[in-house]
Amino acid sequence: MNIDVTKPKTKVKGKSKPQQRAKRSQKNRLDFDKNDLEKLTLVAIAYSYIEREWFPTEEAYIAEKEVENRAHEVHEEIRRLGVSAKLYPADQYFITNILVDKPDLVVNLVDTLRGRDALQTSVPAALELAEVPYTGAGMQGIVIGNDRNLFKQMLVSGDIPTPPFQYIRRRGTKIDPNIGLPLIVKLNEGGGSVGIDNTAVKENIEEAEQKVNDLIQEYHLPVIVEKFIDGPEITVVAFDNGQKIHIFIGEKVFRKKPDGKHNFTSIESYNDPNSYKYRKVENRLAEVIEPIARKAFSLLHNRDYAKFDVRVDKETGTPYFTDCNPNTAFGPSLGLPFTEVLSLNGIKFSDVLANLLSKHAKKIEKN
Repeated sequence: MNIDVTKPKTKVKGKSKPQQRAKRSQKNRLDFDKNDLEKLTLVAIAYSYIEREWFPTEEAYIAEKEVENRAHEVHEEIRRLGVSAKLYPADQYFITNILVDKPDLVVNLVDTLRGRDALQTSVPAALELAEVPYTGAGMQGIVIGNDRNLFKQMLVSGDIPTPPFQYIRRRGTKIDPNIGLPLIVKLNEGGGSVGIDNTAVKENIEEAEQKVNDLIQEYHLPVIVEKFIDGPEITVVAFDNGQKIHIFIGEKVFRKKPDGKHNFTSIESYNDPNSYKYRKVENRLAEVIEPIARKAFSLLHNRDYAKFDVRVDKETGTPYFTDCNPNTAFGPSLGLPFTEVLSLNGIKFSDVLANLLSKHAKKIEKN
């Protein structure tokens, strides 16, 4: 599926560029009703409970450990809105504590349970059973988002462009040469670029097959082998304010190529705050990506917010959706892609948070 983004943008007669920018700014406003926030007597912030022994590597452990600090930051932001909030680690006492305290809403920041992304669904499942409202994707959305094979199959069924790929469960499996070169090798599940190091992109099948064997050996998880799309790497943030799905877009500008040949986000980049910065995407490309992102948000059963990774083919201009995170790192720190892209587009995290809480508070009946 090739999409032409090279045609000139149609000019809007009678409107200057400042007027057009003002119109876009107005369109992206995230208003909320302070009266709705007054309905909330207690908001729970659920976050991952982490033990080192649950993770196969130190990098996987560190990638997940950050959620605890992020939960404390979200806690402070909620209190600044004048709403009472409390932190809840997702340990064996989690649901008992929730049932005792009976919060009006749970802000779900849980990435893993016992070190497994696949167990994330236990949190929304327990909250559904207890009839406690929560933010973010439900069970179906999290299942899809944590399984790259399933996610990509759904994109294909929805006619949303994604690179050719192969799902591999066993060491020694041969890679289909029809996928094309170069190739990038990823774990089938796992966020934070875990498993995607500076050597993830391979120029030939033999090296890619060795990378597959190494990842399966180390992590005991299936992998995805995907054609690597050379071109810009785009971060797409979707936020549903209850009236429309807003799309915010930023392009990553890399300081250097991790492997000396290709630009991509690797696990090593998380330790380098200057590895990349964001810049705005030209309007023609944004206008192509926005409707596809809205379609993907609905197709993949996302809710409230999500983040997509997109690679734009430098030859054809086709935006290929490569990853989806339905429970993306949500917090005020500008070190988070979600928050950086919002800021790039003139949106404050505090406004997003207030809008999110307000939207859910509207469903609360006053006594």
